[in-house]
Amino acid sequence: MALTTLDERTALVLIDLQNGIVGGPVTPHSAAQVIDRSVELADTFRAHGAPVVLVRVSFAADDADLVPGRNETPGPAWTPPAGWDQIIDQLAGHDGDIMVTKRNWGAFYGTDLDLQLRRRGVTQIVLAGIATSIGVESTARAAHEHGYHITIATDAVSDRDAEAHRNSVERIFPRLSESGTTAEIVELFTKTRPSSGPAS
Repeated sequence: MALTTLDERTALVLIDLQNGIVGGPVTPHSAAQVIDRSVELADTFRAHGAPVVLVRVSFAADDADLVPGRNETPGPAWTPPAGWDQIIDQLAGHDGDIMVTKRNWGAFYGTDLDLQLRRRGVTQIVLAGIATSIGVESTARAAHEHGYHITIATDAVSDRDAEAHRNSVERIFPRLSESGTTAEIVELFTKTRPSSGPAS
């Protein structure tokens, strides 16, 4: 579905753009492209005083808060390097941004994301980040269930699996959201909002 509107109270939610996530290969857009477009979106939202939410995934050192449950494709054994869960420098350092730390794929369950959005009267979110079929799709599904309008920035999401990305973009997102490129979102967003300077 094409992008038609952005509510007056729209927030940008960026998923897992952190040191330990952006270093791996992703497709169809490179991590650098996703970062550049996410920065453009964030700068635009901040300039108009709209909320920017930076979501990161992190776990306790003893793995006590890892999601339990058996599965057929467990993730690889991995010892995270120091700082892996920190938001990348290109997006960090803005006091007005909302920081959300999740322990799951999606950004809603077990976090205060819904509370933070509702306190600000947000009715719509624009989603971008890595990975399309994991953190982004899981958050989109939960946002839909929570009653938010959703827009996916299709050129600011990417995945380690090309088929998984395509499935999300072509089959799942159209049932949950509208979509548009970063340029289309920025154009529509700025067309209807007077600039208020950087958000504080």
